[in-house]
Amino acid sequence: MSAPLDRADSRVRHDDSLTGALRSFVDRVKSGDLGMLPVAVGLVVISVVFSILNPIFLVPNNLVNLLFDCATVGIISLGIVCVLLVGEIDLSVGSISGFASAMVGVFWVGQGWPVLLAIAAALVMGGAVGWVYAQLFNRLGMPSFVSTLSGLLALLGMQLYILGPTGSINLPYESALVSFGQTLVMPPAVSHGLGLLPGIVMLIAGQRRRLRRGKANLSVPPLGGLVTKAAVLTAALQGAIFYLNLGRGLPWMFGLFVLLVVCLNYGLTRTQWGRSVIAVGGNREAARRAGINVRGIYTSAFVLCGTLSALGGTLAASRLASSSQQAGTGDVNLNAIAAAVIGGTSLFGGRGSAWSALLGIIVIQAISSGLTLLNLSSSLRYMITGAVLAIAVIVDSLARRSRISHGRG
Repeated sequence: MSAPLDRADSRVRHDDSLTGALRSFVDRVKSGDLGMLPVAVGLVVISVVFSILNPIFLVPNNLVNLLFDCATVGIISLGIVCVLLVGEIDLSVGSISGFASAMVGVFWVGQGWPVLLAIAAALVMGGAVGWVYAQLFNRLGMPSFVSTLSGLLALLGMQLYILGPTGSINLPYESALVSFGQTLVMPPAVSHGLGLLPGIVMLIAGQRRRLRRGKANLSVPPLGGLVTKAAVLTAALQGAIFYLNLGRGLPWMFGLFVLLVVCLNYGLTRTQWGRSVIAVGGNREAARRAGINVRGIYTSAFVLCGTLSALGGTLAASRLASSSQQAGTGDVNLNAIAAAVIGGTSLFGGRGSAWSALLGIIVIQAISSGLTLLNLSSSLRYMITGAVLAIAVIVDSLARRSRISHGRG
């Protein structure tokens, strides 16, 4: 009698690890929970198309330059993820980043401040601007669209004012800040070592989950499935790092970006604050009745957005080795917001991930790099990026409609 039960239990466990996982994924897609699937497919298509049109696209050093460029706007996009999750928007992130870069140049080069103090002042400015937006929203009910649009114009004017008639300040090329933004890459041993961490974390977290399920008398997926997933992830990361090391190597600035993504992802998924952010974005009134400090959540989202925007602007200045009137203008706002949405963060609030900024900005920078290699005009880049953003919003709207209808069904 026990043998058939053992075989049945074995089939259940196998189903949990392989067929069950696939069936669960298909069910989530049918219910409208697409996750990172659209952006993953988009990255594959973009890579294949541009590598066919110009093989230089996938050359290691071009990918290294792409990662350098991803970090600056990607960090700004992380802030956008925070405000989108609570169902709001910040249209001034580009101006905050531009003003922050101007502050670093004026205080560090113009006034002789220590560089770290100048950077700290820029970050405080970004957080203060976000706090002001939150108070306008919480206390006066001013829509974030209007307040941040006003802030965009005001901050742009302040940027032009403090830079003065010259309009540009060159940063010391030999400084650590500029080197960090342009040349510093990880030694191969360090990059490969860091590439082992995600697989190790997956194993530890998965084993803890298995133990908790076992204590609750629930079915426990076999350890082999967990080990296989961790091994595949580790092999993929090690292969990518090996390929980048054939060129200049993995940039430290991109490593900082990934670290911030991991920290924000932890905050959103493993803390009370993160659960509150999702709750407020999903249904503000229900969150208030549940005892959540809704005003405090809005404030934290806007302050984080402003601070990350200022950090992105500081790194942009280090990347360009200058603080200028053009910093934060152009397509910075477009790319930061588009990266978050293309990566999977909903414009309707309550759904998204810190990883959205990472994947979304890689898509945008890949398009930009590919078009540049083909010597096509910037007008095409704007049109294609706009089209990709429109498609992402359409997919999000359809997925949201599917989730609603699925829930009613």
